[in-house]
Amino acid sequence: MSAPTALIADDEPLLRERLRAHLARLWPELLIVAEARNGREAIELFETHLPRVAFLDVHMPGLNGIDAARSIARRAEIVFVTAHEHYAVQAFEHGAIDYVVKPFDEARLADSVARLKARLAAPPSTSLPGIEAVLDKLAAELKLRGGGEGRKYLQWIRASVASSVRLIPVEQIAFLRSDEKYTLVAWEGGEALIRRPIRELADELDPDSFAQIHRSVIVNLRQVAQVDRGFNDTAEVRLKGRREVLPVSRSFLHVFRQM
Repeated sequence: MSAPTALIADDEPLLRERLRAHLARLWPELLIVAEARNGREAIELFETHLPRVAFLDVHMPGLNGIDAARSIARRAEIVFVTAHEHYAVQAFEHGAIDYVVKPFDEARLADSVARLKARLAAPPSTSLPGIEAVLDKLAAELKLRGGGEGRKYLQWIRASVASSVRLIPVEQIAFLRSDEKYTLVAWEGGEALIRRPIRELADELDPDSFAQIHRSVIVNLRQVAQVDRGFNDTAEVRLKGRREVLPVSRSFLHVFRQM
């Protein structure tokens, strides 16, 4: 039987190191196959390694742990890592998700490890009743308690168009799509390539208006006309007044389940 695998996502390297050290003592068979610095990276690394367990910090820059859990849930066991116990207690009480509190207590972590081992040893099940509702409640609680309070999001994107430099208001942007070293910005007035990675832009755009729908595509939700479901948990997005059809990968389908 293959060794169990796990991903750790936390924006603080020291805390990732401490959790890894605790797990090495409590669960030496567990292989940590990836470490992420934010929720977006956690999703990308999850798709690459497909670990059985994901330890997700609730508070991370850009895409937080709760949003990352929406993509990962039902395909892995989720354990929230948080310094604010009230967030995770709600999920734990529903039995859908486990949690550990920072600073780490080995006795509490040992309990989580025991539960994880039992779940991984049980027959596979696709039924995690109420997990979406639990995540919705946690997201609302996080927002209510100021999870993104005071955050200033990007208002303009600077792009070279012909011989001039344009300042593009973000509300006019229809979508952004990565193209190797560049990112294509499509807005009401045209298109331009900029030398900024889409991953960096994703963390600077207001998540109430923009959503990543593919590892290479971000869309302005206000510009979405319709979403067409495809095969194998994929979809396509059609925009208002535009011909482009944008892909939605399995990891980001949850964006439209919430709408």
